[in-house]
Amino acid sequence: MGEDFYPWVNEPSAPRLSGQNNAHHVQEMSETFNFLRDDAAPQEARIAVLDAVDVAPRIVIVAPQPIRSYVDELTQTTYHLAKEQGGAIPFMVIREVVENLIHAYFTDPVVTIFPGGDTIRFADRGPGIPAKEQALEFGTTTASEAMKRYIRGVGFGLPYVRNFMDEHGGTLSVEDNLSGGTIVTLSLGVARTEGARAEARDGSPRTGEPTLAESLPDLSQNERDIVCYLAKHHDVGPKELMAAYGSSAPTWSRRLSSLERKGIVEKVGQKRRLTPLGSKVCRLVAAR
Repeated sequence: MGEDFYPWVNEPSAPRLSGQNNAHHVQEMSETFNFLRDDAAPQEARIAVLDAVDVAPRIVIVAPQPIRSYVDELTQTTYHLAKEQGGAIPFMVIREVVENLIHAYFTDPVVTIFPGGDTIRFADRGPGIPAKEQALEFGTTTASEAMKRYIRGVGFGLPYVRNFMDEHGGTLSVEDNLSGGTIVTLSLGVARTEGARAEARDGSPRTGEPTLAESLPDLSQNERDIVCYLAKHHDVGPKELMAAYGSSAPTWSRRLSSLERKGIVEKVGQKRRLTPLGSKVCRLVAAR
């Protein structure tokens, strides 16, 4: 990947030390950030492509190589393999997750592309993410100076991915791997992608008056939780949702704002309640 890919990221200045202190510092940096040298290489990445859930996956290997080209190749290969399956997750969304593997020191990365290409799982065996919800908030980062040679390091990646998935009826989940490390799963909304595939098969947009189920905006799991909560309560705010489902107040504020934009809830004072459309959506969600 070219050096000009991140024109806003400057090369770090070399430490100005001398004598024995300098030798010790160089050795320490070499041991700690060896994987981040331009001539260093991450570990081999395996991409498993599931053509169907009942058959063994195809395995594609991305060989170890310098970090810039490694991130580029892993992103492009994942994107094209998912696209071949009919997936619609954008290139830059995939890239943000691939770049996030730098926090795991690129340890044993495994990418799984599920049938249809609209669910992609990224697993590693790095140090993991203890504060998962905080990692999904803009402006939070653990990027070191060495890492900032390759990523922005301003806490943008995963929050951007989550916002994109929410806005397109999809989900982003961050979980612990079985024996250390992290699993990040992207999944686009079923209703949206099925509608897109129907148009692609027909060669033209669908015609006729859509049913409520067809015109229903895709909802993330958090948005469904809000709708289910409002099925039993007159109104709701972030504090009530935190008490009922966990997560943070900013998370629920974003979900409530998203439902408001979709016309499902309306703001009354400091809280939200269902609109007439929201009441219909509530019945439909309860019936599923």
